[in-house]
Amino acid sequence: MNNYMNDNTARRYIAHVSIFGTTQIHLRNPYIIAWWSAAFPGFGHLLLSKYLRGFVLFIWEVVINLNSNLNVAMIHSFQGDIGMAKEVLHTRWLLIYIPVYIFAIWDSYRTTVDLNKIYVLAERENHPFNSFSIGAMEINYLDKRNPILSIVWSLLMPGLGQLYIHRIIGAFFIVIWTVIFFYYSHLLEAISLLFLGEIQKATKVLDSEWLLLFPSLYGFATYDAYINTVENNKLVEREQKNFLKKTYQNPDFYIEKEKR
Repeated sequence: MNNYMNDNTARRYIAHVSIFGTTQIHLRNPYIIAWWSAAFPGFGHLLLSKYLRGFVLFIWEVVINLNSNLNVAMIHSFQGDIGMAKEVLHTRWLLIYIPVYIFAIWDSYRTTVDLNKIYVLAERENHPFNSFSIGAMEINYLDKRNPILSIVWSLLMPGLGQLYIHRIIGAFFIVIWTVIFFYYSHLLEAISLLFLGEIQKATKVLDSEWLLLFPSLYGFATYDAYINTVENNKLVEREQKNFLKKTYQNPDFYIEKEKR
């Protein structure tokens, strides 16, 4: 198979294609990554493809959030009942939550800055990377996809956008947690009752504590799928350009700079 395999002969690689997905480094806005970590710890790291750290912070957020009654307190504060919000908060859990929350924002920002520097160096090195991977379980290859379709599939069901662009690890994680959120929030049950005109029953059956976890999950899944589709398309063009240049371009060919 005439396909380059990453063999650590380069100091830095732009991308790596495996059966689990395409991992790549590209320029990111550190403030946006930090914002996603603030919205939900773990999301900023998942955007950077730092899965293990992102999974740990995500699960930490869910566990601590539910045990500290943070979402319940937020609901009371939205209703103007500040006294009740203070009363329902479980401070022993909340005090554990704060340091990790701050760390997630800081670490995602710091890592983004570092990866941006690494990307600039890797781009200058311009070392080849693999574009095709086949194994007993899966096949993955660089290919252009439609960013709008990534958004549509993510809105229909978080995780499907990641599956569309073959980010298996992220898709599996998001789909599993989406199912958990749907189950414990009773959202689908409430929607069914809403269609039947049972508005009071639909409102009563909802678990608002779990429901408040949905906006961040939906927003992240949609944003992540769209951004990675756009960046994967750029990666396809980069790989094709390097291949054509290396295979077909005469070594003596060069483009003269325009004289002014």
